[in-house]
Amino acid sequence: MEFQDVVRKRRMVRRFHADRPVPAEVRDRILHNATRGPSAGFSQGQAFLVLEGEELRKFWALNPRENGVSTAPLLIVPFAAKHVYLDRYAQPDKGWGDRDEKRWPVPFWYIDTGMATLLILQTVVDEGLGALYFGILPEHVQPFRELYGVPPEYEPIGAVAIGYSDEPEQSGSPRTRKRFALDEVVHHGRW
Repeated sequence: MEFQDVVRKRRMVRRFHADRPVPAEVRDRILHNATRGPSAGFSQGQAFLVLEGEELRKFWALNPRENGVSTAPLLIVPFAAKHVYLDRYAQPDKGWGDRDEKRWPVPFWYIDTGMATLLILQTVVDEGLGALYFGILPEHVQPFRELYGVPPEYEPIGAVAIGYSDEPEQSGSPRTRKRFALDEVVHHGRW
């Protein structure tokens, strides 16, 4: 598939064919591509929890959803690891020599993990699958950590449900909201 087709076709899918698992080689390609995203100082401060089968059923019991997203046969939870970035930039080749978080103009650990998540979403489209990125509610984060043994220094930024779409081409908000025109969001030279 051409890259412009991937960009054009990428959308959030909320209903999946429950009886069509994601092939292991496709899952592995999605995860491989997620690790190819940029990271400040090549810190690589992301981690991914892959849930399928019984482990996925436990997730949905903890994080129930009323729509069909829980029919997805694969879930990937991306994690940001701030400590990895702080440690990396305290190394001699970066020149800070300390782990002071105030040096960071924005929290790159979240930005870079978001870029890795976008690579997941794009690879899913390239493989002919559908996906939905969604948040884990704050009250569910600690029980989620306990259920899956997630270390406290890894922060989930959401989750990506993946599978074969069971929806029409156009669904969700794009049916009722128009995309902003380019000249409404792009400013050349000055605002």
